Amino acid sequence: MAVYTKISKHDVSILDKKYSLGNIINFSGIKQGIENTNYLLKSKKQKFILTIFEKRVHKKDIPFFMKLMDSLSKFNVICPKPLKNNNNKYLTLVNKKSACIVSFLEGKDKKSLSDNECYIVGKNIAKMHQITRKSSLFRKNSMGINKLGSLIKTINFKSINIDKNFKNFINSNYSEIKKNWPKKLPSGIIHGDLFIDNIFFNKSKFSGFIDFYFSANDFFMYEIAICVNALCFDKRGKKFLLNKKKVNSLIKGYETIKNISNNEKNSLNILCRGAALRYLLTRVYDFINTPKTALIKIKDPKEYYQKLLIHNKLHSFNDYIN
Repeated sequence: MAVYTKISKHDVSILDKKYSLGNIINFSGIKQGIENTNYLLKSKKQKFILTIFEKRVHKKDIPFFMKLMDSLSKFNVICPKPLKNNNNKYLTLVNKKSACIVSFLEGKDKKSLSDNECYIVGKNIAKMHQITRKSSLFRKNSMGINKLGSLIKTINFKSINIDKNFKNFINSNYSEIKKNWPKKLPSGIIHGDLFIDNIFFNKSKFSGFIDFYFSANDFFMYEIAICVNALCFDKRGKKFLLNKKKVNSLIKGYETIKNISNNEKNSLNILCRGAALRYLLTRVYDFINTPKTALIKIKDPKEYYQKLLIHNKLHSFNDYIN
């Protein structure tokens, strides 16, 4: 989440009428995240989230995200539910950009997760996967491993100071990861961006997943790999260290609902490497290209450089849990 597009009281008044929100009395921009513009809308009785779609979100993909969240809500997966306007449509235009309004989830993201919270997250990811594996919805992963080559070509490596051999490091890792990427694993729709700020807890109780705008069909184990990177490292000073207890808890929680096959477990390392590379590249790109006028907190690409280096020294599934 972020704020790129500014809105006025007049814009909010129009949305209020279109979606019958019940008299919005206050609105404020939300800084977290980097992809879309988000505002918190408040009426006397309810809160809502307005999302204005920017950057990497293609207009043709937005109906998929709306239908997915609506479907998950009906199957008791806790996530924002998109509202329909007076024309029975999810989407509207704000400053000539596609936008939607979704329900507000109580709770907030945590700064870090405990072992038990990783277990709870794993369990809820598996619940989501159990539903999405049966879904007829489909969207190709726009940030899948085969798409990263074109992203690499857009990066001006001279503009980023990480390592003198950084460009060669990226190219050699991409080549090796792509060569060894699994051909066939259990798959369905994954969230695709389960960072800690997209996971809400209300005190100690899980209260939902948010921000489904990278959701796509992919390997279920790739979701676990994304979460290993995002949730299972501890920061000590400027260093990131893999917390194997958290990985173990995440896996155990998942397997209380859905079994993980040996093939999936054997693919964890290469999937973690691919996930680390994906976020390293997008963070480098955003670090270089995000407008200085955007109300946004830029995420440090060096974090994922460190994580990729760590994954490159690991091999088997047991390396992650023992």
